[in-house]
Amino acid sequence: MTQQVLVPVDGSDPARSAAAHAVEQFPNAEITLLYVIDPKSEYSRTRSYPGYTGDDEFTNEREKAEHILESVRNELPSGIDVRSEIEGGNPARTIVAYSDDNDVSHVVIGSHGRQGPARYLLGSVAETVVRRSAVPVTVIRSE
Repeated sequence: MTQQVLVPVDGSDPARSAAAHAVEQFPNAEITLLYVIDPKSEYSRTRSYPGYTGDDEFTNEREKAEHILESVRNELPSGIDVRSEIEGGNPARTIVAYSDDNDVSHVVIGSHGRQGPARYLLGSVAETVVRRSAVPVTVIRSE
């Protein structure tokens, strides 16, 4: 049975490093890149900026997700079995649920490495995934 490795991506450098690490460490696995659209982030922007209707560069979050997934895929070596998925919801919960529902055997996730009070104010997707995941999780920290 082919090993299934999940790599959540958000366009950040740590997420890109996580994708590269997954390909390097799991060369025979099927890699799934997962972008989670957080509906709360869109709500926050529309509440914070009157008249805000979306990013100037992208017409909606789904197009942004597709662009990021394509960009990450293009950075990986050719010939690698990579799938891309887009889900919506709370990022940490969605990552764990996707892992549970899709026979994922390992999660490789990037971390922004927030420290101190910022970690508690902003929360940590990687930390929550580590705590709630039923499968091993490798955290790739930003440098």
